[in-house]
Amino acid sequence: MEKLNSLLMDEAESSLFLDYYEFTSGKSNFDHKRNNKITEIYYFRKIPENMGNYMIAAGLEQVIQFIYDFRLSDDDAEWLKSSSGGSISGEFIDYLKNFKFNGSVNAVPEGTVVFPNEPIISVTGNSIDVQLFETYLLSVMNFETMVATKAARISYASKGKPFLDFGARRAHGRDAAILSSRASYIGGASGTALVAAAKKLSIPYSGTMPHKFVQERKNELQAFREYSESFPNDSIFLIDTYDAVKGAENACIAGKELRSRGYDLKGVRIDGGNILELSKKVRSLLDKNGFKDTKIIASSDLDEYQIDYLLFNSAPIDLFGVGTRLDTAANYDSISKQGGVSALGGVYKLVEEEENGAMVPKMKVTSKDKITLPFNKQIYRKIENGRILEDIIDRVTCKNYENYDKVLVPIIKDGNLVYDFPTLNQIREYASMQLSMLDDKYKAIKSKYIFPVSTGRDIIAARDKFVKKSLGWYPY
Repeated sequence: MEKLNSLLMDEAESSLFLDYYEFTSGKSNFDHKRNNKITEIYYFRKIPENMGNYMIAAGLEQVIQFIYDFRLSDDDAEWLKSSSGGSISGEFIDYLKNFKFNGSVNAVPEGTVVFPNEPIISVTGNSIDVQLFETYLLSVMNFETMVATKAARISYASKGKPFLDFGARRAHGRDAAILSSRASYIGGASGTALVAAAKKLSIPYSGTMPHKFVQERKNELQAFREYSESFPNDSIFLIDTYDAVKGAENACIAGKELRSRGYDLKGVRIDGGNILELSKKVRSLLDKNGFKDTKIIASSDLDEYQIDYLLFNSAPIDLFGVGTRLDTAANYDSISKQGGVSALGGVYKLVEEEENGAMVPKMKVTSKDKITLPFNKQIYRKIENGRILEDIIDRVTCKNYENYDKVLVPIIKDGNLVYDFPTLNQIREYASMQLSMLDDKYKAIKSKYIFPVSTGRDIIAARDKFVKKSLGWYPY
């Protein structure tokens, strides 16, 4: 039989996680000795539809690992040389095999609240080197930032009630499932149903039972009895395989038998139907049978819009399982049925280059909505009385903001890692603190308020001068 191939990469293969033009432009720059010092910045121009007015930055640790460990293996070098017909070869291949990043990276810490056009990661180094990171950086940052933000919105809608990441089976692949578990935990999820993610990330995991488990038994009550015998300390019954109200009645029978053995019924789960109506009926039935401490867990196509609707209408739900729309970061309003493409359009653009010993501004002018802001930049954030009041995007060298916090911090300096990466729990706590500092009017599920972000005069002046000179017209 032909050998099977999962097509999934390991870390040793990640140095090929580049779009081909990163190799071709690098090879041409190498051939023509164009390897000046440059700065490229990662940012996003706008927040996707139905995703609110802020984003939670996530994915930095994975990006820095890629940058810090990047080098082409012998096997990958030979494959690239052969598959490109010899186009990618010679001394450039040796350059990639012996690669070491000697530049610098500044970035916002993971869990930071960020807004459109703000620099999130700034990479300074040789032109060839900086270009090599584009695809991986964008892939990881765009995805994890979207999921972390979706989780933060779900957490806000849940009003302090816990929710779990249930979305691995709908995530866009194995690696996406792990990264979405990580990002959703940063954004506020209490844990995950994916055991591999729990082990890898050292986060809580939980689960109940599938409908299949109930269907395999002679009847629902037998399924609950057998499950409680195996897990007396953690009995959570899925009650809607046939009829949720009847399922709750059977859960009470099995729960009383559990009590006779010295245990208690931990919870019941509703995974479909009219969750608002069913949760109220089930709560009443549980309470009437003496199970006032038994939790009701809800799942089935939930998101911040559904959760906000359920709790606004007093649904007695204690915990939410959120799957598809979390792990795919669906920017979809499930109440109005409106939405767009579920992707963050983060970009990685050249903003300055060394010429004659000095860094000069660079920018791209494709169209009015795609003009990049020149210069290496910093976010200057005004915080008073524990509230984030405004952000100003300005040159990293600017001295005009003594009463403002600098949001981007050094990560790599001259090729050396200078940042002490926090644990995932610390990132999660930091994200929670950041969100607590943002006024509720910006966090509302359907907020119309735009957080005030302005751009420094030097950057605006350089942009306008460049546009006039290069195009001969003024598009503002």
